[in-house]
Amino acid sequence: MDVARLARSTFFYHQARLLAPDPQAELKTAIAQIFSDSKARYGHRRVHLKLVAAGWQVAKKTVLKLMRQLGLRCPSRRRRRYVSFQGEVGNTAPNLLERQFTADAPNQKWVTDVTEFRIGDEKLYLSPVMDLFNRQIIAHSISRSPNLGLTSSSLRAALATLDNGETPIVHSDQGFQYQHASWRSLLAEAGATQSMSRRGNCYDNAVMENFFGHLKEEAFHHVHHLTIDALEIAINDYIAWFNNDRISETLKGMSPVQYRTQALAA
Repeated sequence: MDVARLARSTFFYHQARLLAPDPQAELKTAIAQIFSDSKARYGHRRVHLKLVAAGWQVAKKTVLKLMRQLGLRCPSRRRRRYVSFQGEVGNTAPNLLERQFTADAPNQKWVTDVTEFRIGDEKLYLSPVMDLFNRQIIAHSISRSPNLGLTSSSLRAALATLDNGETPIVHSDQGFQYQHASWRSLLAEAGATQSMSRRGNCYDNAVMENFFGHLKEEAFHHVHHLTIDALEIAINDYIAWFNNDRISETLKGMSPVQYRTQALAA
């Protein structure tokens, strides 16, 4: 103590602090468990939402600080888009959505797009359809080729979920699949209305781009998939998790399915 030039009281105070149990040990355990359950996909905001839902009274800044202490970090996102536009191959539709990415009820506004995955020399393509009411992926298809069958398959599956009288706006980019007569025919038969982003403007379909970003950062870029088949299983598993378990601040701390169920029960 004399060498360190510390008062005796100061020395014994800090010694007691080092020997005392960690007052935040239980909270740290809860944070680590939530992070683990999310497969390292949750940042501090979603971890905070889960803690509050479990009855904890804790600030977001505290959660952020403790996650940093514990070395818990979700991966940062990288942008890489698959572009399906191939020039003027058919008729385009007006941008009816106009970046209004909210809906008052299910099946009013849908968005869709195609994204590409690559493992070595092999590629895989995903075509999901999302309901903007609760950001749920209501249908999706996966293929080794970004052909017409890929997008038509997901659209057919989505349209099959509609009740009588439901006629959503279906928004996409200007990819060749969405300009094709077969796509327009499916929409017309269901009474749905086609909408398209302006050419080269990904922000007109920002919600779907955001979903692709989360999917790739949380289940692809930082995960080693040995085969295309393994990747396909992982994508299907992720979409099920996204719909049923992944909470969102936009959805008041609920998953898409939870939010939809609560809204329809009200």
